Amino acid sequence: MEPLSWLEIIARALQQLLPVWIALAVTFAVSIRYKRRLGLYGKLFDSNVGMIGFAIVMFWLFTAFFADLIITHDPLAQVSRMRNASPGTPLPRPDDMYEYYILGGDSLARDVFSRMVMGAREVLRIAPFAAMISFMIGILLGLPAGYFSGRLDTALTFLANLVLAFPVILLFFLLVAPEIQDTLIPVVMAGVLFIAPILFVTILLNSRFFTQPAKRNLYVGAVLLVGVWAYIGLVFDADPMGVWSMSPNLLNVFVAVVFVNAPTVFRIVRGITLDIKTRDYVAAAQTRGEGPWYIMLWEILPNARGPLIVDFCLRIGYTTILLGTLGFFGLGVSPESPDWGSTINAGRRLLSVYPTPALVPALSLMSLVLGLNLLADGLREESLKD
Repeated sequence: MEPLSWLEIIARALQQLLPVWIALAVTFAVSIRYKRRLGLYGKLFDSNVGMIGFAIVMFWLFTAFFADLIITHDPLAQVSRMRNASPGTPLPRPDDMYEYYILGGDSLARDVFSRMVMGAREVLRIAPFAAMISFMIGILLGLPAGYFSGRLDTALTFLANLVLAFPVILLFFLLVAPEIQDTLIPVVMAGVLFIAPILFVTILLNSRFFTQPAKRNLYVGAVLLVGVWAYIGLVFDADPMGVWSMSPNLLNVFVAVVFVNAPTVFRIVRGITLDIKTRDYVAAAQTRGEGPWYIMLWEILPNARGPLIVDFCLRIGYTTILLGTLGFFGLGVSPESPDWGSTINAGRRLLSVYPTPALVPALSLMSLVLGLNLLADGLREESLKD
């Protein structure tokens, strides 16, 4: 077989991504049709910048979700004579495999296109969830610090500043060093940090349905059941059903990301709370006799959603860059992992001769972060109109 031309390479890549195009079309059609009922998310479609950013982010989300349908080869499989193959190179003996390496092969004869697709899944299974837990921790600590002030605020702010005093990259290197995995530090940190989502949702529901004991007990009981189940599996890898699990490498990276991001979120939430707690609707809730947690979670937090949503999108982008940096230095992930940072590092050694293995993941990483930044700009633009 003859090598593919660049036009054929693009056509085949677009064809492999067909599930993504269908999912994007359905998402945009439904969202635009009902955008007036979807709050801030619906208003996003009135912003051209926001729509572009949303499209890029959803492209990578759907790529990660449909990765098993999109890839043309096993991202870890090596095919003889395909080492550093050019884009569009046919396999010498395809047998039952896809006939081409669409974007070429890397230095270990693995398919670059398939590793790019699976790399999206590696990044997106860490960054959004790590940012989400960071926000839950920051909210749980930032709201009472700003609302009550006093010694509690002083103590929590000192601890946050203590963590922020370390250079971020250096702190990451310390937390994900291979030697750390041989200690109890990652498990202890995970045990503390992973309690935050359970506490957050429990307090949220308890404060909302405090006057409705039947609903409160049902919702809180369900949260505690699922939360403890997930907690045991993720932290101690002891889920008897095998639903919740996390490899030691992944747990180490996850804990490091959460630990580094949480103090920054805390400071943002604290600052917003100090401002909002002086508003009239907060005073009205206090006059009605509402409890502190109800006021913080159901009066202050909803009115802080604009800046927090914007920061959440930006924080996912920062986390993506940090994960790429860690992967580039070979920290926190297994050597054969198709994550973009590791792939860039593996391809940079022959960048001047075979640029594709390094450029493809680098452009993928850049496009995802660009999409998140554009999405944040669109959300900021629309939230200011409220």
